[in-house]
Amino acid sequence: MNILLIGSGGREHAFAWKFAQSPLLKKLYIAPGNAGTAEIGTNIPVAVNDFAGIKNIVLEHAIDMVVVGPEVPLVAGIHDFFCNDSEISHVAVIGPQKHAATLEGSKKFAKEFMIRHNIPTAAYFTATSKNIQEAYEFLETQKPPYVLKADGLAAGKGVLILEDLAEAKTELTEMLSGKFGDASKQVVIEECLHGIEMSIFVLTDGKSYVILPEAKDYKRIGEGDTGLNTGGMGAISPVTFANTVLIETIETQIIKPTIQGLQKDSIPYVGFIFFGLMVQNGVAKVIEYNVRMGDPESEVVLPRIQSDLLELCVAASKQQLADYTVSVSPQTVATVMLVSGGYPDTYENGKTIQGLSNVTQSIVFHAGTKLQDNAVKTAGGRVLAVSSYGTTKEEALQNSYESIRHISYKDMYYRTDIGFDL
Repeated sequence: MNILLIGSGGREHAFAWKFAQSPLLKKLYIAPGNAGTAEIGTNIPVAVNDFAGIKNIVLEHAIDMVVVGPEVPLVAGIHDFFCNDSEISHVAVIGPQKHAATLEGSKKFAKEFMIRHNIPTAAYFTATSKNIQEAYEFLETQKPPYVLKADGLAAGKGVLILEDLAEAKTELTEMLSGKFGDASKQVVIEECLHGIEMSIFVLTDGKSYVILPEAKDYKRIGEGDTGLNTGGMGAISPVTFANTVLIETIETQIIKPTIQGLQKDSIPYVGFIFFGLMVQNGVAKVIEYNVRMGDPESEVVLPRIQSDLLELCVAASKQQLADYTVSVSPQTVATVMLVSGGYPDTYENGKTIQGLSNVTQSIVFHAGTKLQDNAVKTAGGRVLAVSSYGTTKEEALQNSYESIRHISYKDMYYRTDIGFDL
């Protein structure tokens, strides 16, 4: 099969690495890709939201399947674009259509879906410029911290968690006034859930599904989960507290009702679903849905999957997932993200990365890199994800940190406490 993978981050490098292990793969193309994916397949410099350019790649290279990594093209309707074009409608697309992608594209839509299908989640209120007084009154019924979420996609920056009620009201007003552009024209105010976060993933054909390994990621820039939110500073799989009983409860109360809810609402879905959960005393509630795999969770989840992931994607595209199970490695995988100095605020690109060839006991997934002047350079806030296997969490982390000692670029930063709360 000829496969086109859409995206340019660590998640896409992990997919490319995994697909390359499949005997089904003939040729792999990545649009636009990065310096890491260039070592596995052929990068094509087409943006993820350039649907016409993507169509040209599909026709020119006789693509059999398109796997969409990031959320932006999914929410923009790339799957629908394929369905509605007779020249490419025969091509399988892994990633939901636009209506289903609204589960990530709109917090309000997702909350209404969960309430409608009795999926456990936090209490909420949807604020607009027209009901701001009611929104203030809802805030007053909540205990701090106060959680404000921009309804639409805001590149991971649209969530505010505030301790002070007056500040929460001020920020709500600013969000509704365009602080995050169109994404915060509506704001979902949520009850703050307490516990410990984890993520679980499924691949579904819309009727059946397979459960993939769970993971825990670390969003804050600083040690001990302090400072600004990022796209993720590291991740671990499996999650030590996610025992068989908890996973079975999550499947019964969250995963099955989600898949059944999509069917009841006549929403077709072929692709991955990311369940962001808060767990307290063995009870899980949904914080959010993503309609794709997470990043950096992919860099620990995909290495633990022993089954042929491309074969699973083909089965999903043909609605044959009921015939499949997923084999998972019992080993732990830990990833530590190396980022640019200054991230998640301002940072500089174009720093030369040295020492990659000296890493032998870890897999280095490229998240924000480019090839320039015969060298690998930084090209993003999150630069590299260093993933390692271990019989324990401690061993996996130790292997990653030892590998990081070989890698250097100017102003490189990483957290030394990934997994501290497990």
